Amino acid sequence: MNLFLILAFLFFIGSISGWVLELFYRRIISTKEWINPGFLVGPYLPLYGFGLCIFYLLSQLQLTGIMVVIIMALTVTAIEYIAGLIFIKGMGVKLWDYSDRWGNIDGLICPLYTLLWGILGAIYYYLANSYIVNSLNWLEDNLAFSFVIGFFFGIIVIDFVYSTQLVVKIRKFAKEKDLIVKYEEFKSSIFNEAKKNKEKYSFIFAISNNMKKIEEHLNEYKKVQLERTNELKRSIHLFIRDKVKPKNKKLEK
Repeated sequence: MNLFLILAFLFFIGSISGWVLELFYRRIISTKEWINPGFLVGPYLPLYGFGLCIFYLLSQLQLTGIMVVIIMALTVTAIEYIAGLIFIKGMGVKLWDYSDRWGNIDGLICPLYTLLWGILGAIYYYLANSYIVNSLNWLEDNLAFSFVIGFFFGIIVIDFVYSTQLVVKIRKFAKEKDLIVKYEEFKSSIFNEAKKNKEKYSFIFAISNNMKKIEEHLNEYKKVQLERTNELKRSIHLFIRDKVKPKNKKLEK
């Protein structure tokens, strides 16, 4: 079968599966909320699509399983870092933030998530690869499904154009206010604001395309960020004061 069709099919499976995985990760572990993950508005995450393609290609290498899994983890981590940098430098938006994780680099990658990519790579290599190969055999017998894949890519292109327009508007505001918007946190703040005001919240179109509405949300987001920064400064001040105070008392004695 044509390699391009194989990779397109794997990208399709990986993007949708990754979106489902991230959706439940946010609901159960991370934010505890139903937040639409990722940059695009639709139910797919291209990073996982690329990841599955890489897992498939690397699994064909004549190397030991451990070595393949390590290469998988490092390769996807590198892609994650490059993608994160593109959005920060080019659009002023941070799609994910690992700043609170040990050993992180620019808040975009960290050892913990490299390990998680390695675990996913191991699951693929030792458990899922045979199922993927079977799915490719199924695709070969049902080439009509390629029309569904083509439709999927058409939707992604439209979604990318729409989502990029939103980010351009956000970047304009962020540049004026000297602010880097954490995209997931921004969507979460919109959800919490709607919940607080008992307003309708759109899971798919959380960020309105209306510039006035975007500015309102961003102003509220900046206000929350400022409050958090001030709270952190107060906590640091109190911590230093409590540490220094006993020493001063000893000096007085």
